[in-house]
Amino acid sequence: MPNYPEGATDVTTQVQVTELAHKLVAARELSIDVEADSLHAFHARLCFVQIGTDSDVFLVDTLAEGLSLGPLAELFQDPGRTKFFHAAQGDLQFLAEAGLRVQGLFDTHRAATLLGWPKVGLADLVREKMDIVLAKEHQQADFAQRPLPPELRKYIAEDVRYLNQIGRWVQEACRTADIYEEVELDCRRMSDEAQVRPDIAGASPKLPKLGSPQEQVFAVTLSKALHLRRLAWAEAADVPMGKMLSNAAIVSVVTRPPKNLRELAKAQGVRGQVVREHGEEILKLAADLGAQSARGELALVDAGRGARDPKKKKREEQLKQFRGERALARKVTPSVVLSNPLVEALAEAPPESLEALGAVPYFGEKRVRLYGEALLKLLKA
Repeated sequence: MPNYPEGATDVTTQVQVTELAHKLVAARELSIDVEADSLHAFHARLCFVQIGTDSDVFLVDTLAEGLSLGPLAELFQDPGRTKFFHAAQGDLQFLAEAGLRVQGLFDTHRAATLLGWPKVGLADLVREKMDIVLAKEHQQADFAQRPLPPELRKYIAEDVRYLNQIGRWVQEACRTADIYEEVELDCRRMSDEAQVRPDIAGASPKLPKLGSPQEQVFAVTLSKALHLRRLAWAEAADVPMGKMLSNAAIVSVVTRPPKNLRELAKAQGVRGQVVREHGEEILKLAADLGAQSARGELALVDAGRGARDPKKKKREEQLKQFRGERALARKVTPSVVLSNPLVEALAEAPPESLEALGAVPYFGEKRVRLYGEALLKLLKA
């Protein structure tokens, strides 16, 4: 007999969701994954929540009429029940929108990354541990299709079918490498910080620094204007905004504004269809803002960051050097010693005592014991 569940059960009604919640009470470990239509629609929808135990796989159709995930909320929030995810960040956002907060998270992708494994994809782990090859050609499929084609149904079930066993294997590897507490704290941070998906209206791309303040103001203004245009175009066509104009395309246009359609077509990431349908509008927008910039009519915008601590950058550099040295000594990845969020927190507000250091969110007792005195000395200096 295989040591993983076979088959899958469809959950398409509210009664079935309630029954599922009762069935899962006995399971102390759950494998969870979600599917959305993010690559196919302007307003992405949660399409499936897949849940696996050691004996069953359940495919919850979240697009089914009248279906609510509410009966599962208590199970998902139970910190004493392990939830294995693989690369959970985006999944947690969709679940938060559906009213499900996750506690007891163990992210096998994050753990494998902290272990320093060269290949951390789920297919890589399943192939290495179980000698099973997962089909990954459906990763960009439209999971909003109803009825769901059989090959896609099989594909989404595979994402949780083996995950309990993989999760226990990765957990044991973390214990053997003596990094389990660090992984657990990072997973707890991911759960606590998970919010609903951010409003895409504010998701204009980050730009490189340009020569003069005037050039920077022009680039920022044009970038924001193009972002608002792509939102309108994408919503009208019901496609993801990145398929209309990617961030790379916007950066390419604002750093080297095109003068004609031929130049626009050569800009990195700008699709031919966009040039044909919206090229003239892009050129006029760039030309109008360029003229306003030349006349000094574009105001400098305060980034709103407040006064910057001139010593923060130096502290960040020293903390990264410190974690690199300690990681080499422990033979672990640098993020095990101090994750990037911890480096940011310590550089922003250096604690002055072991008690204050231990109170830094997700720092943990083990790090206080291993690095506390040295970090206080480093930050004080």
